[in-house]
Amino acid sequence: MAVALAALAALAAPATLPFLPAGTTLPPAPYLLAVLLVAGVVAVVLRRRPPTVTDRHVLALTPWVILGSAAHVLYVIDALPPLVRPLAGSPTVYLTVGALAGASWLAADATDAEAADATNAEAAAAADGRGAERDPAGSGVPRALAAVGTLALVPVVAVAVAAGISTDGAFWSAVSLAAAVPIAALVWTGLTRARPETGITGGVGALAVFGHALDGASTAVGTTQLGFGERTPLSRLILEIEGLPAVPVFGEGWLFVLVKLAVASLVVWLFTPYVRDEPAEGYLLLGFIAAVGLGPAAHNLLLFSVVA
Repeated sequence: MAVALAALAALAAPATLPFLPAGTTLPPAPYLLAVLLVAGVVAVVLRRRPPTVTDRHVLALTPWVILGSAAHVLYVIDALPPLVRPLAGSPTVYLTVGALAGASWLAADATDAEAADATNAEAAAAADGRGAERDPAGSGVPRALAAVGTLALVPVVAVAVAAGISTDGAFWSAVSLAAAVPIAALVWTGLTRARPETGITGGVGALAVFGHALDGASTAVGTTQLGFGERTPLSRLILEIEGLPAVPVFGEGWLFVLVKLAVASLVVWLFTPYVRDEPAEGYLLLGFIAAVGLGPAAHNLLLFSVVA
């Protein structure tokens, strides 16, 4: 009996994963199975009924990326109800929010298709000889997808802010954002001038550069100005290089910012042929690259603002 209870307790407890960023854990088995099941179902439906994918659709996922980051901040500061808290741990939160975003995308796409069909039926009934066709870009879908993500994001951020604001943390978060915007703009302008073909990646390519610029800036500021530690092993190695001269704002972390910008620019350039030849897949994968930068950056800014 004792052995059985111990086994059940082990299944119900979060599991820490070695060799991964600090704080990476798996939720209790029932939560993990439920998340995997729901995410799997959404993925299968998306594959069988693939929605229209353009750069606008991928950009509309931006609030969802930030939502995942904000939810994880609530997990870190222990501001979530116990029943849902395991869903916001890392990396489970990515599957949780990804499943919600995918389901919302499917719903918006289906609604848009029904609206187009209804318009076609009305046009046919009017016998005007011209049926209304569905906008191939799915013009209403990106707006709906972004709106739902924003509506879900606002209360999550509000809960985090209600827990208390750190004046120093909020200040340095604002500084990070203020520094990242012009840096990303300069890098994007330089990239598109040096390699004009990268312009085809459009807003998604620009978002990838900005997301990684903001991640680099906020991480450098967090480690040098606020005393935060970096959780990712490879990033920590770069940030712990000794003997570098310090610069204003970024301190010794300026090298990390440069590395992030260089890698993001290289990836955007490498993805250019893919986006040109297979735009749907190319935009989605480049959007994932953007999320890898923007997600941690948003997490940093909100966490600094409420904890530092």
